[in-house]
Amino acid sequence: MAKKILLMILISLTLGVLSYFGGFPLKQSFIISIFSISILGTLFFWDFRLSFVFIGSSLLLLTHAVDLENFIKFASLDVILFLIGMMIVVGMMKEAGFFHWLITMFLRVRNLDGKRLVILLMLISALLAALMDEVSSIIVMMAVILEICNFLEVNPVPMVISSVLATNIGSASTVLGNPIGVLIAARGKLSFEDFLTFALPVSIVVLGFTIFILCIAYRNYIKEISLKLKPHQENKAFLHLISIPPDFRTRISMLIFGITVLFIALHKRLEILFQLEKNSMLIMLPIISAGIVMIYRHDKARYYVEHEVEWNSLLFFMFLFAQAGVIQASGVGNVLAKKITDTIGNNPRILLGSILFSGGLLSSVLDNVVVVASYVPIVKSLHMFGSNLKLIWWSILFGACYGGNITMIGSTANIVALGILEKKHNIKINFFQWLKVGLVVGLLSMLISYFIIIFFS
Repeated sequence: MAKKILLMILISLTLGVLSYFGGFPLKQSFIISIFSISILGTLFFWDFRLSFVFIGSSLLLLTHAVDLENFIKFASLDVILFLIGMMIVVGMMKEAGFFHWLITMFLRVRNLDGKRLVILLMLISALLAALMDEVSSIIVMMAVILEICNFLEVNPVPMVISSVLATNIGSASTVLGNPIGVLIAARGKLSFEDFLTFALPVSIVVLGFTIFILCIAYRNYIKEISLKLKPHQENKAFLHLISIPPDFRTRISMLIFGITVLFIALHKRLEILFQLEKNSMLIMLPIISAGIVMIYRHDKARYYVEHEVEWNSLLFFMFLFAQAGVIQASGVGNVLAKKITDTIGNNPRILLGSILFSGGLLSSVLDNVVVVASYVPIVKSLHMFGSNLKLIWWSILFGACYGGNITMIGSTANIVALGILEKKHNIKINFFQWLKVGLVVGLLSMLISYFIIIFFS
C-alpha cells in the first residue's frame, strides 16, 4: 500500500509541475494535482474512493481554490436527486418481484433451446439496464442465471459474461441506464427523447453484433445447453422454475413504474407545455414518484431510503462532480480544450474518435463515472472552438459504456457480477478469460458507434 501511495503522490505532483511549466498558472496547476490525487486514489484504492474525494475536496476549499457556495453549486445535486428518486422506485420494483416476473415472461417461450436462451437473457439484460440502472439489473439477472445454470447443471461463466456485456450496452440506451447518462443529459442539455432517437438505435445495432459474436464464440456451450434443455421442455419442474405469477403488489408497482417512465419519456413535452426550465421535469419526476412510493409503501419507506439508495456511491459522485466543476470554473477545462483543438485541428472526425476511444480505453481500467466526470469540464469548453457538442456527448457516452466491456474491472456491473459468482459458486474468472471476449466486443462496439456518429457529423 505504501508503494501505491508514494506512486500516487509522485504522479499527481508530476502532473502539477508539468502543467505549471506547460503554461498553466500556479493555482490551476495545484487544482490539477488535487484532482489527480482523487482520480488516482480511486484507481489504486477503490474501497477508499470516498475518502480520497473527501480529502481532495477539503484541500480545494481550504486553499481557496473554490469557495463553499460554488463547490455546492458544482456538486450536481440535480443528478444526485434524479438517482435518489430512481433508486427508491427501482427498490420498490425489486421488492415487489417485478423484474423476476418480467424475466419469466420472456423465458416461457416454446421450443426453447440453448441459442434462444442465451439470446433472450442478453436481450433481457439490455432491457433491464435501460429501464433501471446497470448494477440493480445485473443483480437481478445474476439471481436468474445462477438458478437456471444450477437447474441445468452447466457452467454459468459464459452466460454471466454474455449478460454483463449486454447490460453495459443496454445502459447506454436511455437516461435511466447509468449515472453517466443522467450526468450527460443534465450537462449536455439532452432529453429522454434525444436518447431514444440516437442512443437507443445505436445500442440496438451494437447489441445485435454482440449477440452474433457471442453465439459464435460460445457455440459449443450453446449446444451443451440445448442438450440439457431438451428433456425439460415439458417438465413441470422447469416450468415452475421460470413461473412467477404477478400478485396485486407487483401490478401496482408495475403501474407506478410504467407511469414514471412514461412521464420521464415525455418530460420535454411537459416542460414546453408548462414553460419550465429545460430538463427540470426530467430531474424532478423520479423524486415525485419516490414520494408516491413512500406513501404507498409507508411500511417500507425507511427501508427503501436506507438500503435501496446507494448513499456511498452518491456521495462519491457528488464530491467528484464538484471537483470537476472546479476544473471548469478555474479555466483548466478551457486551456485543455484549446490544446486539444490546437493539436487535432478542425477535423471533427478525429476529435470525436479521440474522445470516444480514449474514453473507452480509460473506462476499461477506471470506473466510467470517473472518466466522464473528468471529461465534462473539457467538453463544456469545446463549444468556444466551434465543436458540435451533442455529438461529443454521444462519443463520451458510448466510449464510457462500451469500453467498460473490455476488462473485468471496466464497469461496476462487471465487478458486482463477478463478486456474486465467486460468492455463490466459488468460481473466479481470470483476466484473460474475460479479455478475449470483452476486447473484441468492446472495440467493435466503439467502432460501430464511431462510424454512426461521424455519419451525422
